[in-house]
Amino acid sequence: MDGQNMKSQIERFLEMISAERGASDNTLAAYGRDLNDWSQSLGEAAETITTPDIEAVLASWAASGLAASTTGRKLSSLKQFLTFLQSEGDIASNPAFNIRGPKRGRPLPKIMSEDDVERLFEAAEMDETSKGVRRLCMLEILYAAGLRVTELVSLRRAALMRGDGCLIIKGKGGKERLVPLTPAALDAIKAWLAVRADTLPANIDAKKRADVFVFPSRGKSGHITREMFAVELKNLAIKAGLQPSKISPHVLRHAFATHLLARGADLRSVQTLLGHSDISTTQIYTHVLDERLKELVQSSHPMSKLKDSES
Repeated sequence: MDGQNMKSQIERFLEMISAERGASDNTLAAYGRDLNDWSQSLGEAAETITTPDIEAVLASWAASGLAASTTGRKLSSLKQFLTFLQSEGDIASNPAFNIRGPKRGRPLPKIMSEDDVERLFEAAEMDETSKGVRRLCMLEILYAAGLRVTELVSLRRAALMRGDGCLIIKGKGGKERLVPLTPAALDAIKAWLAVRADTLPANIDAKKRADVFVFPSRGKSGHITREMFAVELKNLAIKAGLQPSKISPHVLRHAFATHLLARGADLRSVQTLLGHSDISTTQIYTHVLDERLKELVQSSHPMSKLKDSES
């Protein structure tokens, strides 16, 4: 085969995805770059490429520090290209078919500092309207118990009837768990229940549907929606001088877990409180703490500052 074989095959492949998939210019350019990288690493003759050849290139890219996401994208481009060549009869089989891309590291969850949580609560306490009392109550429960936002908005009044300062939460898969509440959360619930009746729908059927929930609404679900609470939280973040894009109900759940671990709580207890079925899911918060400690050392350790000044 002549030296331009792979190049001409790449051009045919790009023409195909342009015509049949309507690929944009940017997409075509991205595929072209990826496939040219493979061509430079594997040679110009597609029919001579073997599975070990591809694995060797992937290993060299990993050793050079190429991001797993980038490597995975390049491998996907190659697989599609070789599948195309196989369908065209240019090659007998696809040597990349059974190769798996590199595992991507699980992204660390976003969290809030304890100071930022305090600022959020201070802003919430300034609103004494019924809506403000409800929002503060939801915040207190969320941060005290680490609930998922769906568990919070759909909380039923029956869950408050224990009288021992705890909630029974029905989580994923219908599994129930017991979560204790802080005195501040119990006070906030008491304040909300004092004004809650005023927020019930006037319509009899809607009122009956909504009355079973701690946070009733006129909507079809009968309770405040996740989207509504998320918007309220972002508006509150603005009032608190925090960046709204970094604040969400789930970020507060992350903060609950991380702050507990930082103050000495054991991993199994936090797993139970969060309702995680697998402790490996909870362990991600220990990685968050590790990263924060690294940042602390790098930014505050005197030897680190000395090194920076010498460089």
